Amino acid sequence: MHQLIAIAIFAVAAFAAELPYPKPNAGYPAPSYDKEPLMPYNFGYAVNDVPTYNNFAHQETADTKAVTGSYRVALPDGRTQIVTYKADEYGYVADVKYEGEAKYPEYSKPAYQQAYQPAPAPSYKP
Repeated sequence: MHQLIAIAIFAVAAFAAELPYPKPNAGYPAPSYDKEPLMPYNFGYAVNDVPTYNNFAHQETADTKAVTGSYRVALPDGRTQIVTYKADEYGYVADVKYEGEAKYPEYSKPAYQQAYQPAPAPSYKP
């Protein structure tokens, strides 16, 4: 009886392996993108948060043909990086400038400090 069941299982498995897989359905059509004209806009913001040393700004303007703008950021070395850019049908062009002089403070070796060693706990013996 067990042999008959085992043979039947192998026969079904062999038959199922020969069945062709169903064809995949076509799915969704490929997306098409129409070139939309630029909508004019203008925005700008600035942040100067002294406790976190965040100091940056961004300004951008777009008309129906191009996007122009600039941003600036205060760098850790004391300089300010200013990027002016224009993006149009010919590509993206950026001009990067730096204001100020980079300052790197002199590194001084920290003074040696003895490791903390607490005094032994007093022991009372009557």
